[in-house]
Amino acid sequence: MRDERLAKLANILTNYSLQLKKNDIFVIYGSEESIPLVKEVYRQAILLGAHPHVRLYIEELDEIFYKHASENQLKFLSPLSKFEVKNIDARLSILAPKNTKRLTNIDPKKQALHRKFQQEIHRIFLERAAKKELRWSLTQYPTNAAAQDAEMSIEEYEDFVFKAAHVDEKDPIKYWKKVSKQQEELIRILQTKKTLHVFAEDTDLKLRFDGRKWINADGHENFPDGEIFTGPVENSANGYIRYSYPAIYGGREVEDVRLEFKNGKVVKAKAVKGEKFLNAMLDIDLGARRIGEFAFGNNYGIQKFTRNILFDEKIGGTIHIAVGSGYPETGSKNKSGIHWDMICDLRKNSEIHADGEVIYKNGKFII
Repeated sequence: MRDERLAKLANILTNYSLQLKKNDIFVIYGSEESIPLVKEVYRQAILLGAHPHVRLYIEELDEIFYKHASENQLKFLSPLSKFEVKNIDARLSILAPKNTKRLTNIDPKKQALHRKFQQEIHRIFLERAAKKELRWSLTQYPTNAAAQDAEMSIEEYEDFVFKAAHVDEKDPIKYWKKVSKQQEELIRILQTKKTLHVFAEDTDLKLRFDGRKWINADGHENFPDGEIFTGPVENSANGYIRYSYPAIYGGREVEDVRLEFKNGKVVKAKAVKGEKFLNAMLDIDLGARRIGEFAFGNNYGIQKFTRNILFDEKIGGTIHIAVGSGYPETGSKNKSGIHWDMICDLRKNSEIHADGEVIYKNGKFII
């Protein structure tokens, strides 16, 4: 039996997020768990006259690859993947894990080596997206594994996902257009500022943004959404930050991350759990120790940490700072094989100053 909420979600993804058009070459990435949503998106794409291609992913293949691949295989860059990213018009990736911990015991050096040699595909993707040649979106299909990570039942998690996406609004697309307008007003003010100074528990971090562009994340490239982001000047970060929640990358959790920056570079990285993995990722390439993104989470409908970055980075009253590659459309020049978002909760005892003026206090803008 079809879930009407999935049909509504598929409608938003194809008509609003991706703005699919007739004859668009469109790739849908999903796993076995996400098939119900894949079918609804495929249906919508066909009705819109696009050319959808489905790439169903078998989750267990990752573990097999990292356990048995030779160095030559870890370094291999698929010409098929390269051709695809150069030629498609739109891409939807659907997160739907069966086991979010499947790579926990994989050698981080193998993961780092493989990611390093996939950097060219990531670069092409970012450049085409920045030029508006490639539209993309990332969304979540509710699974038992994701529900367990969020400490919810599957029914509770389904409600959480669909509520965050606002699919039950009378006109969901109209709702997201309203969010876009509200965030655009914040951007108008932030665009006039050159520096930000973040104060919070174990956090005192200065960043510079002159010449950079703030981007309105309003439900197109992530869904659900609700953030504004930019890329700081690469050598500007000075100070230190303590992240409030576990930093998760490739299914591995790193707890109580503390980073210290000097002239834009991470000079010290500590963690209570996963410190070896943290430093292995930061050593992938020169750009991995610099900041590629700074963002404000503005979705106050999301208040709970769920161990899913798609939702967690949008939590209203938080910021997230990503080490690694920046988004070219922001003006960021940082290039790396990784992009790792880490979240800092600012809902208590915090302030952000812009050009010396308090603009944000305890999780809320005051401008």
